Amino acid sequence: MRILLTNDDGIHAEGLESLERIARAISDDIWIVAPESEQSGASHSLSLSDPLRLRKIGERRFAVLGTPTDCVLMAARKVMPVVPDLVLSGVNRGQNIADDVTYSGTIAAAMEGTTLGIKSFALSQVIGIHNRDALTYDVAEKHGAAVLKQLVDLPLGPGVLLNINFPDCRPDEVVGVEVTRQGKRDQNLLHIDERKDTRGRPYYWLGFQRERGNPPVGTDLRAAFEKRISVTPLHMNLTQLDAFEPLRKALEKM
Repeated sequence: MRILLTNDDGIHAEGLESLERIARAISDDIWIVAPESEQSGASHSLSLSDPLRLRKIGERRFAVLGTPTDCVLMAARKVMPVVPDLVLSGVNRGQNIADDVTYSGTIAAAMEGTTLGIKSFALSQVIGIHNRDALTYDVAEKHGAAVLKQLVDLPLGPGVLLNINFPDCRPDEVVGVEVTRQGKRDQNLLHIDERKDTRGRPYYWLGFQRERGNPPVGTDLRAAFEKRISVTPLHMNLTQLDAFEPLRKALEKM
């Protein structure tokens, strides 16, 4: 199996090194094409106004001056001799759950792989729920390969990618693996922090306050709170079919 590894934290990210160790438990045919620098929050963006720069930094290891989406395109259509069998994106530094999926460059890379007809998974390491002192990828590395081995041969159908989040606890504290639906984050926790630079001019940081809620059972958020590995199937088709009839009735009056 030929596997493409990418991420949004950059070519030198610790999580990418963890992902490589996970992937090598499945295959020895590993290619890495990742952003030259951090692209967190890039979502499913393409570099259309700037040229892409490709830098070879090792055997089957390349850095792209561009977004995670650019990396998957470059890998599949320029770098690799044939299209990969599997795209793994991550391991992201921090969770990609609930509304995070719409911002995440990690998930966007898996989206692009899915768009190209390649089975694609996004992997993320939760931080700040149970362990607020230090980030480790121990849970992802301990359980990642076992989870992937159960999923790589599973027929998902067109347009489906898997979003996998590992809880921030000790590997032996993981309760289990749960298939979840996308949760909903309390957007009141998103805040804008205003500061001033040395010349007195304002600048701003976006961030989430760390407050624990009570998300519904069966969601990716709840799984993270309960120390479960969550596996959420996401679909590229965002059409909301329940809105069809109300829209049709409204437009019939025109």
